[in-house]
Amino acid sequence: MAIQGALPVEFGTVFPHGAFALGVEAITDFETKRPQLDKDSGLPLWAVDVIDADPEARGKAKSVKVKVAAEVCPTLPDEVPGLPFRPVEFEAMAVMPYVDDNGRRPRVAYSLRARGVKAPGGAAGGRRAPAAKEAA
Repeated sequence: MAIQGALPVEFGTVFPHGAFALGVEAITDFETKRPQLDKDSGLPLWAVDVIDADPEARGKAKSVKVKVAAEVCPTLPDEVPGLPFRPVEFEAMAVMPYVDDNGRRPRVAYSLRARGVKAPGGAAGGRRAPAAKEAA
């Protein structure tokens, strides 16, 4: 049996040193200029700009986007005094490998998704879709 769709993954596997959010924006379909919708849930997609806290991360691996399917824009956790960015954790993460052939050589890349955003170790800080409609 071939694996279809995104693979569930724990937050700590993707971001073992933690992650920091820079902001959230709606993902727009370039052809229709409307919000892009999640194929599984039909909910709008939001992109959370994230910095990987791993001191060894370099280049494209240092800054990534995590897509969140939700009816409304996810709310980021409150700022932490003394930190330049907001520490975050993502709930119910999934990773989808794909081939990025935009460079000189094709490479395996990963699309990251989550069902919600919260403060590290805390309660949910982001709004989530109802369980029956969440996308993986």
